[in-house]
Amino acid sequence: MTGTQLMNFPTTNSPFSSPSSNSIQLHSAAMTSPVPPFPRATSVPSPQLPPALWPPLDFALGALSCCGACVFTNPLEVVKTRLQLQGELRARGSYRQHYRGVLQALWVVGRTDGLRGLQKGLSAGLMYQGVMNGVRLGFYSYCDTVGVTAAPGGSLMSGAVAGALGAFIASPAYLVKTHLQAQTVEAIAVGHQHNHQGVSSAFANIYRREGVVGLWRGVNGAVPRVMVGSAAQLATFSSAKEWVARLQWYSPNSWLVALTAACISGVAVTITMTPFDVISTRLYNQPVDERHRGRLYLGFSDCLVKVCRTEGLLGLYKGMGPVFFRLCPHTVLSMLFWDLMRQRAFQGVQNQS
Repeated sequence: MTGTQLMNFPTTNSPFSSPSSNSIQLHSAAMTSPVPPFPRATSVPSPQLPPALWPPLDFALGALSCCGACVFTNPLEVVKTRLQLQGELRARGSYRQHYRGVLQALWVVGRTDGLRGLQKGLSAGLMYQGVMNGVRLGFYSYCDTVGVTAAPGGSLMSGAVAGALGAFIASPAYLVKTHLQAQTVEAIAVGHQHNHQGVSSAFANIYRREGVVGLWRGVNGAVPRVMVGSAAQLATFSSAKEWVARLQWYSPNSWLVALTAACISGVAVTITMTPFDVISTRLYNQPVDERHRGRLYLGFSDCLVKVCRTEGLLGLYKGMGPVFFRLCPHTVLSMLFWDLMRQRAFQGVQNQS
């Protein structure tokens, strides 16, 4: 599905509508049209694929749309990181809770670190969103153009592969973003404190200490996280939008249709992705020993087992509140920006032709 299909979903030409309804409409039109004296052989038109943009332009549009959304949702990303690191590998009630919820955590961070503290890691976050979602949305748009998403399960598979590819390429930026967002004053610190001076120094410190491989440390948690989240988001958003449109709660072109669909999609993505998000944050932020191995976790499965054993199953859903409140506006804004920019790009191509 393209961005235009996501945001301006037509219920009459839906890919989810039954073939029988289309055949009935064609049969009815044929019965009411005048019959020619001699039957003429007509060619059956093949289904047209959506128009394609120049791949580098599609990559840039996907990157810019999600970077625009990131500016507004980064404070929730800071709070989510802190909540997921709070009480790491400690039983419930055995540690001091600095953060007790989304609003309280936003207040604590803003009061202690200042307003700039709510935008910690923004530059690394923009770098991550630009690279990851440029690859993700660009690759998904390409799959949609060549018809892969029209096959059964094609939308889900394309979303998962696109997310995995984007997450792997952009993993170093997510690593630095997690380090910077976890950093704070000792009074409200949670998790390991890496004490980087900024984005460039963080990249330099990691490279100097662990080499190129160290920049991709934790990628084994990021790839399944984004695969699950991307597949759930791209597959459920359009389905939810179709369902809301069929219920006719709002006018057909109302922005509330997209907002409601994004909230429904956000619930599905939050439930499926939060455990992977917690594991990914823990793997990225853990300290390393002299051999460049994690001091707390050996890998994805080891982190999963240790979190469940010491913190219980609910430990995998730490930070679930900010994950949802971030995903809903991020989905709406990124898809909206992507759709608007693609529409302008298509208009420019058509005007030049």
